[in-house]
Amino acid sequence: MSETAPRRYRTLFISDLHLGSKAAKAEFLIDFLRHHEAETIYLVGDIVDGWRLRRAWHWPQAHNDVVQKLLRQARKGVNIFYVAGNHDEFLRQFQGTHFGGIVVSDRAIHETADGKRFLVIHGDQFDTIVHNVRWLAYLGDRAYDFAVSVNRVVFRVRRTLGLPYWSFSSWAKVKVKKAVNFIGAFQKVLSEEARRSEVDGVICGHIHHALIERFEDVTYINTGDWVESCTAVVEHFDGSLEILRWPHVLVVAPTGTGFKPRVIEGGAVVEAA
Repeated sequence: MSETAPRRYRTLFISDLHLGSKAAKAEFLIDFLRHHEAETIYLVGDIVDGWRLRRAWHWPQAHNDVVQKLLRQARKGVNIFYVAGNHDEFLRQFQGTHFGGIVVSDRAIHETADGKRFLVIHGDQFDTIVHNVRWLAYLGDRAYDFAVSVNRVVFRVRRTLGLPYWSFSSWAKVKVKKAVNFIGAFQKVLSEEARRSEVDGVICGHIHHALIERFEDVTYINTGDWVESCTAVVEHFDGSLEILRWPHVLVVAPTGTGFKPRVIEGGAVVEAA
């Protein structure tokens, strides 16, 4: 990609980076942050994956680079709010604390440029499995690890065949009935929480399923993740909200001995609210 000036936004919302896990797309996120800047950034939970780090330490340089980039932005005057999730729930004991200019909280209220108010929350607080059946939540986390491992195998095969990236785990979410039902229930309960909070909508993460959708009088927004979909939500200076997908398109280039796959960094694809 040719060097261009970063796109400027009023606010950027990102979640579910899962730094500390092998599945985290840290390099893609660094590239995204290089091309997109905002006055305010919300880190909407599961930024650091404490569950996986407790099982086995994995912290490559790219994960450290993400943290350093965010800290540099905070030093430059960007307002950064870290809304803790279930994988980084250890931070909830530090609500109101500033770490290098980054403010930690359990939830926040964000007001857009056009006066709408949104509850910003990770969303795990309304996942009954996470809170009531912890062993099942950990088992589900292991199952998700397996699905992401399948992703890596499928990607290697598809890359060899000259095909673009395809996510098995994302496909399963929209095809497996129980997963679809869970997503629908999650969206409903978060929308109800927005109504109880007397706001216009909710911005959350947790289920790794990026979406902007209207549920009666409430706007439900999910930021997606940086494990599979590489998505973020941005607020423009007029208050409008969009999902950005940061595609890394596989291009197959012919060589003298066959085909040589290479990854080209693409521009963001937008989905308007």
